[in-house]
Amino acid sequence: MTMRKNGGVLLLSTILLFLLASEAWSIPAFARKYSISCKVCHNPFPRLKPYGDEFANNGYVIKDKETPRYNIETGDDMLSLLRELPIAIRFDGFLSFNNAHNKRFDFSAPFIIKLMSGGEISKHISYYLYFIFTEGGEIAGLEDAFIMFNNLFKTNLDLYVGQFQVSDPLFKRELRLTYEDYRIYGVKVGQARVDLTYDRGVMLTYGLPTGTDLTLEIVNGMGLDPVDDFETFDADKYKNLLLRVSQDFTPEFRAGAFGYLGKERQDNVNDSLWMAGGDLTWSQRKFELNVQYLTRRDKNPYFLIVGAEKIQTQGGFAELLYFPHGDDSRWYTVALFNWVDSDQPDLDYTSAGLHYGYLLRRNVRATIEATYVFKSDLPKHLRLGLGLITGF
Repeated sequence: MTMRKNGGVLLLSTILLFLLASEAWSIPAFARKYSISCKVCHNPFPRLKPYGDEFANNGYVIKDKETPRYNIETGDDMLSLLRELPIAIRFDGFLSFNNAHNKRFDFSAPFIIKLMSGGEISKHISYYLYFIFTEGGEIAGLEDAFIMFNNLFKTNLDLYVGQFQVSDPLFKRELRLTYEDYRIYGVKVGQARVDLTYDRGVMLTYGLPTGTDLTLEIVNGMGLDPVDDFETFDADKYKNLLLRVSQDFTPEFRAGAFGYLGKERQDNVNDSLWMAGGDLTWSQRKFELNVQYLTRRDKNPYFLIVGAEKIQTQGGFAELLYFPHGDDSRWYTVALFNWVDSDQPDLDYTSAGLHYGYLLRRNVRATIEATYVFKSDLPKHLRLGLGLITGF
């Protein structure tokens, strides 16, 4: 009787999850604007195909194609007014089970409600932003929000100004298919505020005919902290730098390397830090392998006047994606391994997970994911999740 009752609860929970959980990662307004399928850029959404990357890097404009009915004709060639504002809504709701907590199923709906918008303001000037109305019951505010100047000086030089993820030139966290994150990007050591997630600054990208991509970022190193009493976001005089080089060796294989140099000041005490790492992508029609490794050194992340403690942190991830029929696949699987090892024990983390997704429609996919956490600040545990992901 008990087994039958538990089975009924599980079945009911699963049905309710698929009714309640949805998540829009891409911006379907682009598909509406150009009258094309999401498949042109995504496989599946929000993951970008090479053409989708090119579209985004070109300022959300299809190269050599005039934007249809995008600007209102005012008779003023210097005025750019959008006829329609491209908007998408992301709604995240989850049913999860974590056997390290209370061993109960939990409905978290809505967990995130996000408004996204992006597109062309005028020729060679574009924007992208999203605003999180609620995240875990609180207003999170703006995360990505930047203006992009494309093809500066009639070259392949692009400029981004605003706030963005520092790790975007490596692998884009917001475009991953799994619920499990790329853990190493969000690591903060001691009391330092520096990580590879969101920050404010400028990013320059340049593509060479040899298949070499160069990226330079200059950021505050403060994350998304609010302004201080002087209405400045940066609490010290320092700026942090990231430089990355990526090379396409073949159409299927790409490798890159980056270095990050930073300094932060708190209570008149400095922490100097650097990061360095490498990444690679090997893709075939049915498979894609993504690998990231990085190491980090902090000289004084607790900002001690005496007895400064140096902390070394390293880690990365390996992600394997499988699409049985390439771009025409209705289902796919992802295996993700995360690893973080640090002199600061509470940062240690090791996990392995499997994710399965099925496209109910081109812009609707159902998912199931299981992740086992071998090492973290919690005991070993298994996390299960089901979801329905939509873009509208």
